[in-house]
Amino acid sequence: MLLSAALLCPAPGAWSQVNGAPTNGRSPAASPNLPSLGDGEDLTVAAERRLGDRIAQSIYRDPDYLDDPVIGDYLLQLWQPLLAAARRRGEVSPELSERLAWELMISRERSVNAFALPGGYMGVNLGLLAVTERPEELASVLAHEMSHVAQRHIARMMSNEQRMAPWMIASMILGALAAGANPDAAGAAIAGSSAVAAQQSLKFSRDMEREADRIGFGVMTGAGFDGHGFVEMFGKLQQASRLNDSGAYPYLRTHPLTSERIADMQARLPEATPALGPRADAAPQLQGLPSGMQHALVSARARVLAERDSTRWATWVERARSPDAKPADLYAGALSAQRLGQSARALELSERLRKLTTGDAARGVADALAMELLLSPGAPAQPALLAELRDAALGAQSRAMVMLGAQAAMATGQAERATSRLQAWTVEHPRDALAWQLLVRANQAQGHTLRAVRADAEAHAAHYDWDGALERLKAAQALPAAQRNADPIELAIVDSRRRDVEQRLRDAMRDDDKR
Repeated sequence: MLLSAALLCPAPGAWSQVNGAPTNGRSPAASPNLPSLGDGEDLTVAAERRLGDRIAQSIYRDPDYLDDPVIGDYLLQLWQPLLAAARRRGEVSPELSERLAWELMISRERSVNAFALPGGYMGVNLGLLAVTERPEELASVLAHEMSHVAQRHIARMMSNEQRMAPWMIASMILGALAAGANPDAAGAAIAGSSAVAAQQSLKFSRDMEREADRIGFGVMTGAGFDGHGFVEMFGKLQQASRLNDSGAYPYLRTHPLTSERIADMQARLPEATPALGPRADAAPQLQGLPSGMQHALVSARARVLAERDSTRWATWVERARSPDAKPADLYAGALSAQRLGQSARALELSERLRKLTTGDAARGVADALAMELLLSPGAPAQPALLAELRDAALGAQSRAMVMLGAQAAMATGQAERATSRLQAWTVEHPRDALAWQLLVRANQAQGHTLRAVRADAEAHAAHYDWDGALERLKAAQALPAAQRNADPIELAIVDSRRRDVEQRLRDAMRDDDKR
């Protein structure tokens, strides 16, 4: 369940972590041709990050939070060139680049929606992924949300609302989270938290949206994406608004009319150099923008994962059986068949898909699906194919392949290989909860109880569940002496991590006392 876009990013239509890097030092507020909306100095960057972490902690616990490595990898492939362009343009300052989370969170929600949260967290609904047809359309939304964060719009909103307390903003956001997909309940939660925010900030929020549109457009085209994707996405948002908006709580409609925003972006198109692919003058790391087929497969995955009606799954399976089925149809059909318990048919459709994606950037997405199907309960045994995919995945760099490769290694009696790859991965990605959870299983399979319990603690810590992490660390220290003494280095890590987590809890208590 995600926050209604009416609060922070009102346009109907719109959850991978990226580290910051130095920029040319230009202030984000100094972007040309943009009105000054204030610098949000009343809320420090550190305070905003702490507020965002608290909200993210609640989101991680929500049943609709989805950690899907395949979709996450694809979002990151769009996100990294956008963030790099924002740094080059000076929209993301060195301080914000380093100190904010810059993390995307995915929700199972079917509504076409994305939004920004405090501290550099951004949300993306499956519904948004499902309706986009090109990478540029999705990139336009991510660029828009990134601009909300870069311009510190939440800090500005708090300052504009007569220095509204951070806890009140958090209350409004978490109230909307708790309300889930019920727009009436969400509106009531927001209105109940602060009528001031609903009534007095309408003009300010419109300006924020215009600013995010304009900066986002520059970031998107600067990253090498075709600017027409921005206009196309607005058209989809305009259509989605008629489906998403129940008409309740009109005072929360703080965004400019979509037609106005479309006109603004259309007017900017002549100023931009249409990319239609990677820009010739782009930095080398920007030359690998996603392909249209890759986007189509990920969009198909989003549609199936968001769908809860088995009738629709059956329809997609039937469509995929057609001899002239497109790759996206085959992907949706294979995943739907797996959900319907038709494992053999799912693998048959998956193999047809892999043949169509040979040599294409989408092949990785197709291979990940094949591994996912082979690892599902009841799947027909294909040991040679699984071993081939496993070995390739363990040597890959994408998160989806590493996670699936580790699972395949455990499924084929190679838990030690899974442990080795996952340990290397967590060194580089210490906040990857899924990797830590897989390490729990891999260590248990080898009888490494102390390491398994510590990995479980790290999985809790990755989602800011400090209480859960501390409980598991204490459990590790309480293991029988034989299990603890067998791994003295790991025990020393457990002792150190317990002190770190206890300090985190003390810091959180101090923040609570201040409120």
